[in-house]
Amino acid sequence: MPDDAPAALRALAEAGRLAAEFPEAGRLVARLRGPELPSIGRLLARLDPEEVTRAHPDVPQVSIGVTGHGTLGALPPALHAQLARHGLLARVTLADFDHYVLDLLDPDSPLNRARPDLTLCVLDPMIVFDEVPVPWRPQDVARVAAEKVELLHKLATRFAETPGTLVLNTLPLPRAHSAQLVDHRSRAQLGALWRDANSRLLALAEDNPSVVVIDLDPLIAEGVPAVDERLSTYAKAHLTEELLAAYAVEVGHLARQLAGRVKKCLVLDLDNTLWGGVLGDDGPEGIEIGDGYRGEAFHAFQQVVRQLGSQGVLIAAVSKNEPDAVARTLREHPRMALREDDFVHVIANWRPKHDNLRALADTLNLSTDAFVFADDSTFERELVRRELPGVTVIDIDGEPARHRSAVLRDGWFDVRDVTADDRVRAARYREETARKGFLDGFDSTDDYLRELGTRVRIAPATPDQTPRISQLTLRTNQFNLTAERLQPADVRARTEDPATLTLTVHAHDRFGDHGLVGALLTHRDGDTLHLDNFLLSCRVFSRGIEEACLSHVLHLARDTGATSVRARYRPTGRNHRVADLYPRYGFTRTPPGEDDDDTLTFDHPLTAIPPVPPHLHLDAPRRDEP
Repeated sequence: MPDDAPAALRALAEAGRLAAEFPEAGRLVARLRGPELPSIGRLLARLDPEEVTRAHPDVPQVSIGVTGHGTLGALPPALHAQLARHGLLARVTLADFDHYVLDLLDPDSPLNRARPDLTLCVLDPMIVFDEVPVPWRPQDVARVAAEKVELLHKLATRFAETPGTLVLNTLPLPRAHSAQLVDHRSRAQLGALWRDANSRLLALAEDNPSVVVIDLDPLIAEGVPAVDERLSTYAKAHLTEELLAAYAVEVGHLARQLAGRVKKCLVLDLDNTLWGGVLGDDGPEGIEIGDGYRGEAFHAFQQVVRQLGSQGVLIAAVSKNEPDAVARTLREHPRMALREDDFVHVIANWRPKHDNLRALADTLNLSTDAFVFADDSTFERELVRRELPGVTVIDIDGEPARHRSAVLRDGWFDVRDVTADDRVRAARYREETARKGFLDGFDSTDDYLRELGTRVRIAPATPDQTPRISQLTLRTNQFNLTAERLQPADVRARTEDPATLTLTVHAHDRFGDHGLVGALLTHRDGDTLHLDNFLLSCRVFSRGIEEACLSHVLHLARDTGATSVRARYRPTGRNHRVADLYPRYGFTRTPPGEDDDDTLTFDHPLTAIPPVPPHLHLDAPRRDEP
């Protein structure tokens, strides 16, 4: 139970078992809310990361550098807690007080030497007001604020030359400063110029793919206090511990993206979750949806779900109900915001929910780790938690007005960019269901594949494909040969480097266009073409596309004078299904001494190159120089 989680965590700490039981500790932390988190974060911050890594080498690690203008000692424990609750190990480097300019400019600063995945430059209002003369007018604040935004623009531009992501934030405006202006006209001017400065801060992320800007206004609007005057005056802690904790939640979402832990599918119960009442008892005309105050709350929740679905989140339903009644209600109820076409799959039967979730994972070709499950039944939620610990379970209570915030609270589906592929993802998964129905009409897989008419196009990456390629590295786990995660800036650096060649893989068939479903990242070193990574969307597994891609790369290498291709595979807990990919297509394992840490290397001599499967049509130029 959630109330037992703090005691269980402290018992692990007292027994010296936090490192040994780190994954379980993370699941316990995920049950916590509010006041318990800071003390638990301090326990986790004392852990030796090396001890955790020795006990759990598969736990993803995210390194974080923290710098800024004020005192930030409360932030690292909050970061440890937030990353642990997502199953991640944090390695945090806290820079010296008010060293952010040197930390970001000096390549030899301790912060830069740590080469963090995320560099948090935490900004506070005193970054401006510490340099405003007294007495001051709004124009003085405007001048200093403009200088600071320009400085941050230069720092962000310089940072783009280094790996990693720079995280900035907007500046709260404390009343203690606006109230120093006694006329309302001046206060309005101050508010306008302050918001303009924040708008320019937010715009830094538009032009610089290495930058993320966290907007603190929504956090403060939820009642999080921004400033404690005593701590700000005496300790130079210009942002409250509560605001830093809320900020750490947002950083946890970013870290989850970096580690490839973004969720893909929101799975919802129906009765008393998407509508009020029980369909089997009340009938379609008796459920609460759209009318009355509770019906309006359920309708508003459905609208939020539909909004998520429009941006690439897969929406599914698992319900203990009669399938025909569910289908008819989704299709015909006049007040329903969600319709059949908004779901990639609906399972309505009387089997246990966890069995249906496994079946849904098989249908969508996803791991259950990709699911977020929301149900109003405590029994069902706890059963899923026990049987499928990889599924994220959201507690939905009896108040439908809170359903929206329950689903949105943890940013499970947050991504850096929404791509064109995201906006049509649900339709492509529905097409996949049609493909599986088509398969049922054939006696053999070979006959099915011939009639499917798959066409594959392989081409060098273009600049506009950078967000999608980055997204593939961040979201793809099962067919990701090295699990290397690339931010848009990393992808752009590769595509602009003449020594590398990034190839994109597109596919379509008789049922529709799959879009950009894969990428091959290569570079040339003398007579060897290195296949640095190979990624393929789970939507197109087992159709020979991987064989066609490897055939093309091997032919390309031979055509351009290479004598061998060297490929890398780093085993993870999720990509075991491609462990034998390279040996299957003529690669041989290099001597163990040539492997790099836990990465295996394979060589292909370019003698016997596997052909493109006969059921595929491959459109790919072969003469591009890698």
